[in-house]
Amino acid sequence: MTTPLSLTLSQKVRNLKPSSTVVVSSRALALQRAGVDIISMAVGEPDFDTPPHVIAAAKAAMDAGKTRYTAVNGIPELREAIAAKLQRENGLTYSPDAVTVTSGGKQALFNALFALLDPGDEVLIPSPYWVSYPEMVSFAGGVPVAVPTTSESGYQLDVDAVRAAITPRTKLLMLNSPGNPTGAVFPESTLRELAALAQERDLLIITDEMYEHIVYDADQISIARFAPERTLTVNGASKAYAMTGWRIGYAAGPLALIQAMNAIQGQSTSNANSIAQWAAVAAVTDSDAFIERSRAAFRQRRDRIVAGLNALGLETPTPQGAFYVLTDTAPIHPDELEAARLILDEARVAVVPGTDFAAPGRVRLSYATSLEKIEEVLDRLKVLLDSR
Repeated sequence: MTTPLSLTLSQKVRNLKPSSTVVVSSRALALQRAGVDIISMAVGEPDFDTPPHVIAAAKAAMDAGKTRYTAVNGIPELREAIAAKLQRENGLTYSPDAVTVTSGGKQALFNALFALLDPGDEVLIPSPYWVSYPEMVSFAGGVPVAVPTTSESGYQLDVDAVRAAITPRTKLLMLNSPGNPTGAVFPESTLRELAALAQERDLLIITDEMYEHIVYDADQISIARFAPERTLTVNGASKAYAMTGWRIGYAAGPLALIQAMNAIQGQSTSNANSIAQWAAVAAVTDSDAFIERSRAAFRQRRDRIVAGLNALGLETPTPQGAFYVLTDTAPIHPDELEAARLILDEARVAVVPGTDFAAPGRVRLSYATSLEKIEEVLDRLKVLLDSR
């Protein structure tokens, strides 16, 4: 007789919370498959097709037989292209050896946190934050420490609040500008002060700049300009070049940290997809026209959804970047989880509750969708509000 398996998962896994974005998206997809007319505003994914020249580069790579393993840290051509991009667009100087290519930006962040954190090390994270940041920190053995911002300030970060949150266990400051879910873009003055604070208190900085090209009313500046020796810059191809499914991320920073991240990747996934890497060379090298067109479309969508939501009485700050809004749903329900449920079940619109973003009383909507769908969402929300 076979003995039943007694499966005990690790404490790390038992403590790990699933991404609320993924949970909501999965439920929305299940409803759509069941024939329910759902409009999803949950996923942070551009609705544009990957640019033709990027697809052509992938096809050329396949035709040339570039389908084998690559170096763990990425093909030299892509690392060289990324280093050139960082110099050209961000004013940052890195050798290709100080650049590593990963399977999406998440892996770059994971590799960095596992390379840097010992049990109990604290990581300061401005909130509201992307749902994965605290989970990643905890999974790596660290302790996430939220540094709150407010909607009244446009979710701008107060350097004095960061200073007050520092303890003897603080090791890292994680930044995300432009931010998900807030759309906040930190100005040069704030970044200079944070860089000086990191120098003063011997902190390391991880800056996630995945949305750097989706900025409307501000200048996107890399904090690594002011503290290059203690900053890891993380980015990727997903948002700027509409390449979410290609899974190409990258990081650039101090060589010793990059080498440690490469060692971790060498024992986990090894190299990122070889064909996607060759596609990313084309994307990083020549996509200015595509970026300008998509940014103009996102700006138009942002302006419409912000105006529409506020007109409905759902207070919504105007984001400076990315393609999300954080909306106060008190007129629907004071609890954001219940509000999100009502919006899905009654208005047939999928949104993400702000709970896991540390944004109580709010939901996140992604406006990476057409103006027609945005108008339909506003109409559905009006019907829901009129029924309250």
